[in-house]
Amino acid sequence: MKHVYFFTGFPGFISNQLIRELKKQDQLFNKVIAIVLPSVWHKAVSERLKIINEFNLDENQFILIEGDITKPGLNISKKESGFKKGEITHFFHLAAIYDLAVPKNIAYLVNVDGTHNVNDYVLTLPNLLRYTYFSTAYVAGRREGKLYEHELIKPDKFKNSYEETKYEAEVLVRKIMDHVPVTVIRPGIVKGNTLTGETIKFDGPYFILNFLDRIRYLPIIPNITKSTCVINLVPVDYIVKATAYLTLSPKGAGKTYHLTDPNPYTVTDIYKLFLKGYNGKRPIGYLPFGLTKMALSIKPIRKFLGVEVESLDYFTWKGEFDCVQAQADLAEGGILCPDFKEGVVPMVEYYRANKNNRAFHIEIT
Repeated sequence: MKHVYFFTGFPGFISNQLIRELKKQDQLFNKVIAIVLPSVWHKAVSERLKIINEFNLDENQFILIEGDITKPGLNISKKESGFKKGEITHFFHLAAIYDLAVPKNIAYLVNVDGTHNVNDYVLTLPNLLRYTYFSTAYVAGRREGKLYEHELIKPDKFKNSYEETKYEAEVLVRKIMDHVPVTVIRPGIVKGNTLTGETIKFDGPYFILNFLDRIRYLPIIPNITKSTCVINLVPVDYIVKATAYLTLSPKGAGKTYHLTDPNPYTVTDIYKLFLKGYNGKRPIGYLPFGLTKMALSIKPIRKFLGVEVESLDYFTWKGEFDCVQAQADLAEGGILCPDFKEGVVPMVEYYRANKNNRAFHIEIT
């Protein structure tokens, strides 16, 4: 049976890269159907055309349909004739609100209610071979120590509404695992391509680069933390290769995978690597972390620096993601997470080339 892929979250970066990777890996690749919000329709049309041209696809091998996961039935018109439910073999649910500063009601609507609606839709697909759900490793919230792939334990507290609503959404997905072959993907913090640095949004680790850019003319740049905590950064190329492989592998059904760096770097090491790569300097002295956090609680300062104060919670968090299951199942495909250092120069240079393009930056509130 030829494979027909249904996507939410298009034209987002991970989804468009994953579609490309599936075309490369899957000899049974036949068609992609992507549900698209009206607000990003033109962007989706442009990205679809790039993929069609890149892989010499026929027009009917990539179908865009208007819809909304926050509505029952995904708000897909009953008159929609671009596809039939019976032809869908693989469903990828990537649509979510990823902003750490998002209000809880908005995060809940998209991440929880949206996933509930997607689950209901998935249960109506008669020939589904795999439902791949994108969660996050940070459903662990403020739990610390060793964190395992098979666990889904509600923590006493979450760092933000993003984590909390992604946890609630994964709970919903796990409830249908007995009825649908599900693969849950829990990435770490996703960054750009290892070799090219390509990304479409400067958030997460890019907040550090925003900070270093704003203070680049200072004669001395201090450390902003002495933290020995690690931040788990993973390149998008690893995420899409691993996800495509685990989705197509029989081993992936019914499993949850931490797509995380097995050898992550500390916050302090990452800061030093970025400072050397972007500013050509080494840090001198130390700015107390409490002072940094206090400064970022002031809106004009955080807007000037381009840093969400919520991101600082990850600088002091002592969690460690066990990814033994992912490593074991990916070994057969020869897929390994690259060393973070390998991608620092491309990441920094891509940021440098695009830092003045507002389309890459998220709004700091």
